[in-house]
Amino acid sequence: MHRIIFLALIGTLFTTPIQAALKVFTCEPEWTALAQELGGAQVTATSATTALQDPHHIEARPSLIAKTRQADLLVCTGAGLEAGWLPPLLRTAGNAKVQPGQPGYFEAASAVPLLEVQTRADRAEGDVHPEGNPHLHLDARNIARVAEQLIARFKQLDPANAAHYGARYSDFARRWQAALTRWEHEAASLKGMPVIYHHRSWVYLGHWLGLKEVNVLEPKPGLPPTAAHLTQLLTQLKTQPARAIVRSAYEDGRSDSWLSERAQIPALVLPYTVGAEGADDLFKLFDITIARLKGATR
Repeated sequence: MHRIIFLALIGTLFTTPIQAALKVFTCEPEWTALAQELGGAQVTATSATTALQDPHHIEARPSLIAKTRQADLLVCTGAGLEAGWLPPLLRTAGNAKVQPGQPGYFEAASAVPLLEVQTRADRAEGDVHPEGNPHLHLDARNIARVAEQLIARFKQLDPANAAHYGARYSDFARRWQAALTRWEHEAASLKGMPVIYHHRSWVYLGHWLGLKEVNVLEPKPGLPPTAAHLTQLLTQLKTQPARAIVRSAYEDGRSDSWLSERAQIPALVLPYTVGAEGADDLFKLFDITIARLKGATR
């Protein structure tokens, strides 16, 4: 009888899933995808937002509060991207481990050089970020920079699995560098391509690939395009033509379509982050983005 009970207990040990060492709660899907790449089975990662949500504006729902309360590590972009909703989420959750300044709080912006740093913040100028443009993940080189810092945080919080994280990072870094080389070769023909951005979320992509910004559909960051501004853009395109209008999957495309039809240039919907337009991982995010930009040049 004792032998049967013992064997049953052994069987339970081998069939019961092992609890992941780290519970990672991220603010955006790109960081969930990166955490999964780096942590593998030792990490469970979920995101506060989806690819079809504007990361500037979400509601601190009870489900997000619960996930924040349970997290060992919070991974967000920073640079003010989540300023409207993350502070109340952290206050309500009351998880001391993931408060700013603690090892369980990580901002991707701390790992990269930011573009468009402002000398002052004036809300009359729209949704501005004085710390710098926060849409940093769209320069694929920044993903590598963040990964290097994030893996160090994994090891700090979970030293027992440091060797596992080190091996995962080495594998990811090798695959990412190979993909970077390929993407930059494939995108060489895009250098100097004139584009109109819907929002300034594409500045890092343009900086990396050498795109030429003609203008921005929003008259001020975060403010919907006005009829007067669209008419002005249409006039500008007669003397400063663009090859495409670029927007994120979560943005309203009606203004893009209006300008596209009248200017006779394509309006491209790019994934922006993991989970949109078929980009189900970080590699496909850039595969699809570059392929669609190249399609507009044919």
